Amino acid sequence: MTLLSERTESGNLGVSAKGQTVQLLGWVQRRRDHGGVIFVDLRDRSGMVQVVFHPDMSADGFAAAEKLRNEFVVAVTGAVRQRPAGQENPNLSTGQIEIVATALHILNGAKTPPFYIQDQLDVDETLRLKHRYLDLRRPEMAKVFQKRHRVTQLIRNFLDAQGFLEIETPMLGLSSPEGARDYLVPSRVHPGEFYALPQSPQIFKQLLMVAGMEKYFQIARCFRDEDLRADRQPEFTQLDIEMSFMEMEDILPLVEALLAAIFAELGGKPLTTPFPRLTYREARERYGSDKPDTRFGLELIDVSDVVADAGFKVFADAVAKGGQVKGINAKGAQGMPRSEIDDLGKYALGFKAKGLAWIVVAEDGLRSPIVKFMTEEKQQALLARMGAETGDILFFVADKEDVVANTLGNVRLELARRLNLIPEGQLNFLWLTEFPLLEYDEEERRYTAIHHMFTAPMDEDVELLKSDPLAVRAKAYDIILNGYELGGGSIRIHRREIQEQMFHMIGLSPTEVEERFGYILEAFDYGTPPHGGIALGLDRLVMLLTGRDNIRDVIAFPKTQSASCLLTRAPSPVVVEQLKELSLKIELPPVKKS
Repeated sequence: MTLLSERTESGNLGVSAKGQTVQLLGWVQRRRDHGGVIFVDLRDRSGMVQVVFHPDMSADGFAAAEKLRNEFVVAVTGAVRQRPAGQENPNLSTGQIEIVATALHILNGAKTPPFYIQDQLDVDETLRLKHRYLDLRRPEMAKVFQKRHRVTQLIRNFLDAQGFLEIETPMLGLSSPEGARDYLVPSRVHPGEFYALPQSPQIFKQLLMVAGMEKYFQIARCFRDEDLRADRQPEFTQLDIEMSFMEMEDILPLVEALLAAIFAELGGKPLTTPFPRLTYREARERYGSDKPDTRFGLELIDVSDVVADAGFKVFADAVAKGGQVKGINAKGAQGMPRSEIDDLGKYALGFKAKGLAWIVVAEDGLRSPIVKFMTEEKQQALLARMGAETGDILFFVADKEDVVANTLGNVRLELARRLNLIPEGQLNFLWLTEFPLLEYDEEERRYTAIHHMFTAPMDEDVELLKSDPLAVRAKAYDIILNGYELGGGSIRIHRREIQEQMFHMIGLSPTEVEERFGYILEAFDYGTPPHGGIALGLDRLVMLLTGRDNIRDVIAFPKTQSASCLLTRAPSPVVVEQLKELSLKIELPPVKKS
């Protein structure tokens, strides 16, 4: 039987195929018996088409059709004809035609699935992930993965035309002391030793630049053992790009052109380039975030100088201790009930703020627990600074700079959601530049790299590494889309002495440096070109391109937020013999008695 070689995809049939004899293979979406005529909606990856079974056309086929149930796998042979007038289905691409069956072969039966194979499915995600192979049959999911495939093909073609080489890097590497936790792989042939799965191909792509490859890319699988959210997974895919003899002003336009090509061809939305840019400092000051969503206003306004001596002790104390007071003007939000204002206050507490002060600007005056502490003059000065008008609600946080930014940045997003300020279908791309190179970890009492330890400092800031490390800016850049970090990159350190200085700044001893990074430092001794690159999150890109709000929807077999696979039940214990081969012994912590 040569079913597959003769197959026609159902979703590609149209009126032009009228009169042709075709063979279709797929799944039964629905069967309807209309008393002597059976209608079957047949579904495959390309779409759906209606098949009609008449007993006088094929008695055997009609008899077989009576046995059909949802999700049976069948092969149908028949003639394409135009549907009778008034019976067309405008919701189907094949809605103008139908197939009059002359033969039916049932390839496999099916149990009743635990949920309907249809779009707009209202079923718990846990059930969908447990039966992921059924979830992926749904047409909307098929479209997601068709688009994901087209994204990767477009990327490959675009970068090939730009002279890039696609090169694979190792999956089994050396554990790194920085960043998220590594996933470790024990070695059987080296007892007591471990490989680490790559968090990114960072070192290897730099070594490819040392090797003279000049332009590298890879659609790379990466692994990070970190706390998960809706837009994170323990294993993920990124587009990795690295170039020699390039500066930031060469890399950013290339990425813009690539994204413009993707969104124009696959998203139907031409992008305006170049993308706007903000420095890290500007983004934190205006939006309280290093990945700001700029589709709406609600910018943060500094009122520290206005309220430093306004009479309200909470504000005055924060400023006196070197902190700040900032606010957000929720324009026209006066109708927000007091219960919702209080709820926002509770929400703010989750970001280490001590509270969320507020003022309602009503027609009959100001309503707030804090205005009684201020003179009329100070009240008017505060309203003027905030650009307040009748009908507005003003929200304030007073604390250390980081707490103020983090709290109001998140309150800003929550307000936008509650006030329906986020425009549908709008794409706001943004570059963030001039990140700090380092931050200080109070718990570990050492400096850590904001991006990673191979990021180069700005040339004019190198000397500050000795005198004022936190003032050093990095040659780093992030690409933001609608409040999501789509990717990040940097110009890399390519001189041994600066890389050694960076290792020293983050607290690595000479012994640790030699054990973990001796090979790349040695490589730097053999003529390393200036180089830099970027990594774009492919999963997140496809999520935004397809309008999904959960990254698990664009990964074929994702993990849950507890990093487990409901389909295969991984992770799981292994037999003792496997542990012995790896020279491992498991010691579980004692179970606490209740």
